[in-house]
Amino acid sequence: MGTNNQNQVKKTKRGGVSSAILIFGCAVIAFTFFFGYCGHEMHFDAKGHPINGNIFGTLYQGGWVIPIVMTLLLTVVALSVERAFALSRAKGKGNLFKFVQGVNAKINADDLDGARKMCDAQKGSVANILTSALLRYEDIEKQELSNDEKEELVRKEIEDATTLELPAMEQNMNIIAAISTLGTLMGLFGTVLGMIKSFGAMGQEGAPDSTQLAIGISEALMNTAMGIGTGALAIISYTYFSGKIQNMTNAVDEIGYAIGQSFTKKSLRK
Repeated sequence: MGTNNQNQVKKTKRGGVSSAILIFGCAVIAFTFFFGYCGHEMHFDAKGHPINGNIFGTLYQGGWVIPIVMTLLLTVVALSVERAFALSRAKGKGNLFKFVQGVNAKINADDLDGARKMCDAQKGSVANILTSALLRYEDIEKQELSNDEKEELVRKEIEDATTLELPAMEQNMNIIAAISTLGTLMGLFGTVLGMIKSFGAMGQEGAPDSTQLAIGISEALMNTAMGIGTGALAIISYTYFSGKIQNMTNAVDEIGYAIGQSFTKKSLRK
């Protein structure tokens, strides 16, 4: 019975967007925007300097590292949107807190059919896990086992069902976590390249090349800003969605505990 329940959960899983395809698409957009639009002559004066106040020309002066950082930035945004939809499906249709309270009330009232109907109406990964646990509950309720053994079997069923659902909820989260560090490091790399250009201009004999000095400083600052912004956004995204996943697993644990304790309550009533 436990295996059948797990297969039911497995069939209802939904995969997320392929990260490789998404990153490639973001890279195409970033490089096309950088070289095709930011590098267009309309953003520069006759001397090749960015027109005053033109952010796109200034961005272009950030150098070839900028489109890489832009790719990472777009990837974080795209994955954040994808995770928002995926976790919304995993949570289900209704309010998760009210759902947990409702299922707990049904279990305490020995209304397993009502609890299952609530899971069917809620849908999503949390409801799938609890449906599997309820089916297992009914299966072992009639068996000649101690309350502790029954509770352990139900908890094992919940753990197995959660193991099947959790990868779908955590999909692409490792990429967002990696970008939180990689984005900052790439920005720092671009900053170093810009400072090398600046010091190279200052090191020339005679008067420093003011144009090259300005371009080097601009490259350094643009990469710093882009790298820090990308890293900060990735950290915020990862923290937010990790909290969402934790809330769902906590909801499963809470109801799982209630299901396990119901065996003890029944024995006491007898």
